[in-house]
Amino acid sequence: MLAITPIYAALIAVLFVWLSANVIRQRRRGRVSVGDGGDKAVLKAMRTHSNCAEYAPFALLLVAMVELQGGGGLLVNLLGLTLLAGRVLHAYGFGKTPQIVVFRQIGMLLTFAAILISAIANIFLAL
Repeated sequence: MLAITPIYAALIAVLFVWLSANVIRQRRRGRVSVGDGGDKAVLKAMRTHSNCAEYAPFALLLVAMVELQGGGGLLVNLLGLTLLAGRVLHAYGFGKTPQIVVFRQIGMLLTFAAILISAIANIFLAL
């Protein structure tokens, strides 16, 4: 049974909804109904949101599998915190104008670390 991963999934879901609302705000501001309408602020909001949608589900699935295979609570929490911090830092750094590149880079590094460590842990736990 999953007891830890749902907490991180819920927190990342809140981030995802916030990023979705930001896309809506930017579209309203730019009067854009479909796509980005050539508006750079809309495009940036869309890509910030999309990046979260591209990485978070896969990473959460891997963390959940670690937990389901009996990975310790400390490991699951560290993976969840790493992923959450990565997604928040990336969204903040990428979403700012001008971008805060170091936050974007650290965010992706933490996201990749959570994915890779989860993948390796899953392999070891499965063997």
